[in-house]
Amino acid sequence: MLLLIAWRNIWRNKRRTLITLASIGFAVFFACIMQSMQLGSYERMIENAVRFYTGHIQVHEKGYWDDKTLDNSLEVTESLQTKLSGEADLSAYVPRIESFALASHGTLTKGVLVNGIDPIKETGLTDLQGKIVEGQYLSNPGDIMIGEGLSTYLKAAPGDTLVLISQGYHGANAAGKYRIVGTLKFPTQEMSAQAAYIMLSDAQYFFNMPNRATSLALLLDNSEAVPLVKADLTSKLDTAVYEVMDWKELMPELVQSIEVDYASGRIMLYVLYAIIAFGIFGTFLMMTNERQYEFGVMLSIGMKRRLMQGMLLLEIIMLAVLGVVMGIIAASPILAYFYLNPIHVGGEMAQAYEKIGMEPILPFSLAPEVFVNQAQVVLVMTILMAIYPLWIVGKLKVIKALRS
Repeated sequence: MLLLIAWRNIWRNKRRTLITLASIGFAVFFACIMQSMQLGSYERMIENAVRFYTGHIQVHEKGYWDDKTLDNSLEVTESLQTKLSGEADLSAYVPRIESFALASHGTLTKGVLVNGIDPIKETGLTDLQGKIVEGQYLSNPGDIMIGEGLSTYLKAAPGDTLVLISQGYHGANAAGKYRIVGTLKFPTQEMSAQAAYIMLSDAQYFFNMPNRATSLALLLDNSEAVPLVKADLTSKLDTAVYEVMDWKELMPELVQSIEVDYASGRIMLYVLYAIIAFGIFGTFLMMTNERQYEFGVMLSIGMKRRLMQGMLLLEIIMLAVLGVVMGIIAASPILAYFYLNPIHVGGEMAQAYEKIGMEPILPFSLAPEVFVNQAQVVLVMTILMAIYPLWIVGKLKVIKALRS
């Protein structure tokens, strides 16, 4: 009965109710837009970083991450491959060999980072084939691809021969000649000036480390599954022999930058919440002052104050829920549209994005927390704002109210 009375009271003054609903609805709407942009940028940043090189998870020989030498490489056994392939959320795993060598062309030499890769698996993770600006992708033993900056420095182009000299596994001498088949464009100058890619089998032969790799990069279908897959692999693999690291451990700088940006974003969100709170409080203040005569009449005919306060609280909760639902309904199609059609940025901002290896777009997120968090915060704020009208009813003087 009290619930029905509260519902009818809400709509006795449609103008006041619509103003209250609009203030709450706009609060939820703008908060959803702001957090969707923030979370969307983080999701895209992580996805770009993961697909740029590291993968979601990497498996190494124990101690490799602290001392990245070929002597700390791992053997790619059938048992290890079976355990990796058994993961339900695994999209692909990419074996790599990474080490440094001295590259020479003509009279010019330069230190390079040699990456031994499986061409098909690697491009499935990092889209390496899409970075070719001249020539073609790796297809045959003896081929090598180099960064654009390295190509310019060595004055070497597709069709030329590159000589590599290095130290192999357990101190073995390493030397070989490779035919340049393509040049690659990277967003960072460091990669462009140092990167060289050869077939995994060529790298194993060059460094004298057959059936070995320095790392196995894992790509998952769902980034949310990273903690579960990491825990499962840790339980399956011998942790005295292998180390399993997720992208947060592989890229601590990225994690820190996200945390700093998230903190600044939260400050902006809190400012928005403060503005929202004052708006909601103003509507409740107006509602309370307008209804003092009504409250006085109800008290004078014998209605208990606690019962009246309960009815008023129900009205406020109903208004809050309706306002939150309206805000979410208004925000959902806009967020869905921009989730499917991200905003593309241009000019200097686009160049800044590309320099750090990110697509020049402003992405949006449809994560449930975008809606749930705002709904929870606004509901809690609304109920806290209800303390004032409840206090007014509790202290209301009947005679004074009837004269108002």
